[in-house]
Amino acid sequence: MARKPKDLTVLHGHRVITGPELRATFVDDDEHAENPGRLRRRILHGVVLVLLLGLIFAGVMGAMGVMSGQIKFPSAIQAQENSSVCPATTFDYTPPAKVKVNVLNATSRNGLAKAAANEFKARKFVVGNVANTQTGYRGVAAIVSGAAGQSAAFTVQRNLPGSDYFQDGRKDASVDVILTSDYRGLVKPQLVDQTPGQLSCPRESRRVADDSQWPVMPTQGAKP
Repeated sequence: MARKPKDLTVLHGHRVITGPELRATFVDDDEHAENPGRLRRRILHGVVLVLLLGLIFAGVMGAMGVMSGQIKFPSAIQAQENSSVCPATTFDYTPPAKVKVNVLNATSRNGLAKAAANEFKARKFVVGNVANTQTGYRGVAAIVSGAAGQSAAFTVQRNLPGSDYFQDGRKDASVDVILTSDYRGLVKPQLVDQTPGQLSCPRESRRVADDSQWPVMPTQGAKP
């Protein structure tokens, strides 16, 4: 009678763990040991992916909003326009005898303010201060008044075409006429437009470069 082959996986009644089983056991243990770190990396990658997708979506929606006009960004020109709003009131031409002007020379041309003041006097304007000043404005002339002097400023502008209006905080109706580099004189009396109209405010190239210089303070120097 043939003997039954001996079971090599049993020794003294105990099961013997084979090499492959032992290796599988340790591999499983290693994999279990690495799982927490691997899980954290997967979570981090997922978060990053979600954020990137969110940014891409927001960018696409923002671009579509800009192109459709639903989203608008303020430009430098808009900011300047908002900071110097031009009065929309229509003014009547005020008789010059009711308008007080201060004539200020912001150029290096001696006697310019006095000569202009004499022209205003010849037209029955009431001339107040005649002096020198400094300004960051570049143009023909800056016409400056408070809110109470806007009608008077309109009359001055009709005699000085090409000038630009600015408003300051004064309470009276006086008007400052600041003569700058492009000033060449008043329009001829017979050509003054006396029909109602609006103040002419500065174009972008003629805005005051340094707002800290307002209100205008006359300075000593060359003959006004």
